[in-house]
Amino acid sequence: MMKSLFRNALFAAALTLAGTALADTVTSDVAQLQHGWAQVYYSLPKDQKDVAFGKLEEEAKLAVARNPGRAEPLVWCAIIESSHAKFAGGLHALDLIKHARKLLLDAEKVDPQVLGGSIYTSLGSLYAKAPGWPLSFGDKKKAAEYLKQALAINPDGIDPNFFYGELLTDTGNAEAGRRFLEKALNAPPREGREDADAGRRAEIQAALADLD
Repeated sequence: MMKSLFRNALFAAALTLAGTALADTVTSDVAQLQHGWAQVYYSLPKDQKDVAFGKLEEEAKLAVARNPGRAEPLVWCAIIESSHAKFAGGLHALDLIKHARKLLLDAEKVDPQVLGGSIYTSLGSLYAKAPGWPLSFGDKKKAAEYLKQALAINPDGIDPNFFYGELLTDTGNAEAGRRFLEKALNAPPREGREDADAGRRAEIQAALADLD
């Protein structure tokens, strides 16, 4: 009886340690991708971004492979691919945004609310900026639907407020767009995301300046 209890306790402890190790791997991998993205997107010269994002994509794919069944690396692989598309151009850019959408929809099946609604923020941004039919799937109405989902999960977040404000402005509702942009500018800082927050705030300030 005692031996059986001891074995069960050891097994439970091993499962706990394995789960903790897996969580630590995901956290570490995602943090590395986040900082890599911020560095490439906000700091590198424009003519270096295409190659740098290509390298970061390979790191993201490895993170996905290392963490099967986890939504976080899928989301960040999608974010990196969709960002890369801005600097890749041509058919490669269309392939990148199509694959990014697939990754986000795959992540949604695993954990729809992961990373504070980042799936819906990213889908909203993709639909807002992608070319429309017949080139691609761009759709402003669907973009708004996804961004509203993101705001329902993370109403004070810097990213959903920025992208929704940008979308409203782009579709002719500058007054409402300004309100969301100002809310994004005053969003609470994200721990460990200081580099991304600084870059995003600069984007928000530029968008607000364009409205003046």
